[in-house]
Amino acid sequence: MEPLKELRLFQAVIVVASIVPIAAGAAGVLQGPEMIRAFANGNADLDSHFAYLSGLLLGIGIAFLFCVARVRSRAQAFRILGLIVITGGVARLLATFRSGLPSEAHQFAYVMELVVMPSLLIWHRRITVLCLMDPDA
Repeated sequence: MEPLKELRLFQAVIVVASIVPIAAGAAGVLQGPEMIRAFANGNADLDSHFAYLSGLLLGIGIAFLFCVARVRSRAQAFRILGLIVITGGVARLLATFRSGLPSEAHQFAYVMELVVMPSLLIWHRRITVLCLMDPDA
């Protein structure tokens, strides 16, 4: 595949993948822990903490979108965001050992955090190298 076409495909994949943290973060901000039906409404500390973490998730998704247009020049930001996502996935995985397997939605999050994100970081590295070799990209 030509470097420029691969770059455009990569950018499209990032836009689609960004929808997940934006949607989950927005749902957490708007619905609080009620987005996970296991929690009863009314615990102000839990709601506050959940809203904060959901806001971070929302911000991470928006930050990924910010990186798309200039994904090569914003490589460091993209890698840092990726590391944050993977770290969250590892923390979520550790919680599985403590509390058991979560619902399907959270299992999907494992895939995004521990499979998709590392794959995107590897792909990003490839595109960065290819574009360095092709001055027209």
